[in-house]
Amino acid sequence: MGTAARQAYRRGVDVADLSPAQARERFRRGERAPTSGWCSGWTQANLIAVPERLRDDLRLFARRNPQACPVLDAGEPGAWTTRLFPGDLRTDLPGYRLYRDGAPVADLGDVVSAWRSDLVPFLIGCSFTFERALLAAGVPVRHLELGVNVPMYRTGLPCRPAGALSGPLVVSMRPVPEQLVATAVEVTGRYPMVHGAPVHAGDPAAIGVADLSRPDFGDAVEVREGEVPVFWACGVTPQAAVMASGVEYAIGHLPGHMAILDARDDDYRVD
Repeated sequence: MGTAARQAYRRGVDVADLSPAQARERFRRGERAPTSGWCSGWTQANLIAVPERLRDDLRLFARRNPQACPVLDAGEPGAWTTRLFPGDLRTDLPGYRLYRDGAPVADLGDVVSAWRSDLVPFLIGCSFTFERALLAAGVPVRHLELGVNVPMYRTGLPCRPAGALSGPLVVSMRPVPEQLVATAVEVTGRYPMVHGAPVHAGDPAAIGVADLSRPDFGDAVEVREGEVPVFWACGVTPQAAVMASGVEYAIGHLPGHMAILDARDDDYRVD
């Protein structure tokens, strides 16, 4: 993360109080920062836009891997707005990643010129949505404390394939004090449409993560004595499938730089 982005990210007092429309306007004007902690109480989402010929494959991939890929909203081919995202998906996120033939070829501030008429946008649930609930329950969130992006890892766990799409499960990791792991599981389990309860807690090697200090996406954070690394399914999983499957063209959010929706966190809470 660059210095400017890190400084912007640390302005937590004002960014937490922004409305989704205000945040989208700032991103449209060029502000670049991970969005954990932005727009307190408002839902965030992962973006993946694929060619129309893959629309049904992606829908099936999401149905077969619901914890990693909970679809909150989707648009028509060529659309850059949806019901829950009334802004412009091409300009109103703080960062984008462009893929060609499965390879990430550019990280961009906007994708106006890259957005094709056959692209179908999907908005996938994001674990940032339950972080406020974790904090309210007394569970610390290390990347928020440090003002960095959440660490994300490709695992050795394969997703169920669908049509032309296959790939590994991606997880986000938050260190949790051992005595609060059960609380973290209970709290996040109330949010099944934004990844829900963790998929694993404890030894990273058990899910094929070799080195916590080297995340595949985002920034590394320290796991301190008395803490357990806890892993949640992550909405970057569709981007991992794009890469693993060699998809000829796709646009995603820059991991950690989310779409902020006109929906409330509590809309996705179940009791």
